[in-house]
Amino acid sequence: MQCKQMNIDTLVIGAGAAGMMCAAHAGGRVLLLDHARSPGEKIRISGGGRCNFTNMYCCPEAFLSENPHFAKSALAKFSQWDFIDLIDRHAISWHEKTLGQLFCNISAKDIINMLRKLMQKAEVELRLQTSVSEIIKNSSGFIVTIQNDGKMTKIQAQNVVIATGGKSIPKMGATGYAYEVARTFGHRVTETKPALVPLTFADARFAKISGVSCLTQITVNNTCFKEAMLFTHRGLSGPAVLQASNYWEPGTPITIHLLPDKNFNAILRQKRTKEGKRSLANELAKYLPDRLVDYLGNLIDLSGRLGDLSDNRINLICENLAKWQLIPGGTEGYRTAEVTHGGIATDELSSKTMMSTKVKGLYFIGEAVDVTGWLGGYNFQWAWSSAKAAASDLQR
Repeated sequence: MQCKQMNIDTLVIGAGAAGMMCAAHAGGRVLLLDHARSPGEKIRISGGGRCNFTNMYCCPEAFLSENPHFAKSALAKFSQWDFIDLIDRHAISWHEKTLGQLFCNISAKDIINMLRKLMQKAEVELRLQTSVSEIIKNSSGFIVTIQNDGKMTKIQAQNVVIATGGKSIPKMGATGYAYEVARTFGHRVTETKPALVPLTFADARFAKISGVSCLTQITVNNTCFKEAMLFTHRGLSGPAVLQASNYWEPGTPITIHLLPDKNFNAILRQKRTKEGKRSLANELAKYLPDRLVDYLGNLIDLSGRLGDLSDNRINLICENLAKWQLIPGGTEGYRTAEVTHGGIATDELSSKTMMSTKVKGLYFIGEAVDVTGWLGGYNFQWAWSSAKAAASDLQR
């Protein structure tokens, strides 16, 4: 097989959000590689095709990591406001949905096109459907062997940036490649698991109310999230559940408050006097979907009229509605997980530059690193921030 050679300043592996952002701002001669057919595929499908590109309330407290302080430097140097300014300068219109979540008005492709324009301006070379066979450290940096369409090329690069993400959504080409590279160069990788993922139950207990949703507050391991919850054939989904999944461990119970914005105890006591002939089930159906009330009737005694309720029974009903405890059997796994929890350990990376403290010129950015954000644009912001941190160092 014929083998060509080329010399560059920086090789970025992975043309996702972090990889494109870094390549566009790294300076010098940059080559960006990906094994996919198109760049930014996760950007394209995110947010229902409109890309929840950041969150107005992004802060270090919204990220999980073995070192909870690691993300602070990168997030401070390139914040959500900096990314908003960037897309404003490229005339991308956007809107806020809920809880500070920002989406493109038209299409997630606007973000991809912006990144591609930035790369074109920086004269970044993009090669798709290209695989990496080997990365070797030498005195001048790295020798990287790549293959494309049966042709092999050896690249001499001063710097290598790994931006290949985690294991989530393997049908889009996600692999554990970043972890393999990290281990090859002596880096530790923390335990990984699917995150921002639906929770499942082996007995399909919610099949009859699949599709029903309601506002809930879910507590797991002393952490609470108040958002919508969706019942599915497999178990539970929706924003509140995806958020809780970041903190859930096998065998750990979750506690669901079905009426987080209502003082149902006070409501029942008031209605007991004023509308005593009204049925308890009908009163509850004013605040929860009918199908869910019917389902709950198999778990809680919802029979009788309001006027017949004793104080003790009202207390018991409200406690059951506020502290519905369940133990999920598992998750839907990487197949539907939005991100990967865990990754390349941060104790061997510079929080200011994302460069390895073990191997000069080797950088890890984005989802590959042990930094996992909440649902709602936080993980994209980590991609932008970590990419800019590395790019700023590469410009020197």
